[in-house]
Amino acid sequence: MDSNIMQEINRLEKFIGDLSNTQKILLATDGSVTTILDVLKGRVNINTLAQEFRPANTQISRELDIEKGELVNYRVVIIGTDEPLIHAISYIPLNRINNNFKEDIIRADIPIGRILKKHRVESRREIKSVDVEEPSADIQSIFNTDSLMLTRTYNIIRQDKILIRIKETFPATLFENER
Repeated sequence: MDSNIMQEINRLEKFIGDLSNTQKILLATDGSVTTILDVLKGRVNINTLAQEFRPANTQISRELDIEKGELVNYRVVIIGTDEPLIHAISYIPLNRINNNFKEDIIRADIPIGRILKKHRVESRREIKSVDVEEPSADIQSIFNTDSLMLTRTYNIIRQDKILIRIKETFPATLFENER
């Protein structure tokens, strides 16, 4: 595990208290969160809240290393079972994916990890940050809590280019008893 990620997790624990091993795994994994949740909770599903093609603004173009105005797929999903487990926002530069991959993304209710596996996309995950934040009103409503939220932002890299940028959020109270 990247020592910087462990330092960030230690920083979070000083702020909010000990995290469970499950919470640490979800924040630090460089593998598929979907697979981890499938193991922990049974096969998870996706509920798509938003999906659209939009031009990259200055911040997104910088984060994805693309030109401002270039089209990206913006997608907001809830990963869960009968309860929401993870809120995820992703940005995918459309010029970096093929049509079959794009069709699966557009179908919306397929987790990105499963799409990558289906298309045999060789990639790596590069964690950019782990943090804790106050929940927005939308996040409070989704998770039915005003708990602090644990977040991580990471890039899925393919051929040395950012294929996907994802921010995942879940309540600090979720998985806390799995110590």
